Amino acid sequence: QRLKAAVHYTVGCLCQDVAEDKDMQFSKQTIAAISEITFRQCGTEGCFLILCRHAKRSTVTTEDVKLLARRSNSLLKYITQKCEELASSNMEQKEKKKKKKSSAAKGGRTSGEQAAAVTESEDSNMA
Repeated sequence: QRLKAAVHYTVGCLCQDVAEDKDMQFSKQTIAAISEITFRQCGTEGCFLILCRHAKRSTVTTEDVKLLARRSNSLLKYITQKCEELASSNMEQKEKKKKKKSSAAKGGRTSGEQAAAVTESEDSNMA
């Protein structure tokens, strides 16, 4: 019951934000209907997540989320697009890290050269 009230409150806040942004109004009945649909849909999705657990997986993958969103073409398209953006962003970050490591190895001294330089400076300090 508390969970249902929390969903209703959150939906009400979201409707209020949209109403202010779009300069429109939502009736109490509309907010209640959206809340009920949201609560029921979350129940369906919760069952899906239980099935993932039954499959002896503790991690929900992006493919699981896409499977869940397959009933809504626009949502599936949006999720797929975001997944592709995240994947390309991750690849770019990995490439940047590789470039930094390779440029540091080329530009800097190797560990043997650094050890030799330290030994030479210690020898000159002793003299």
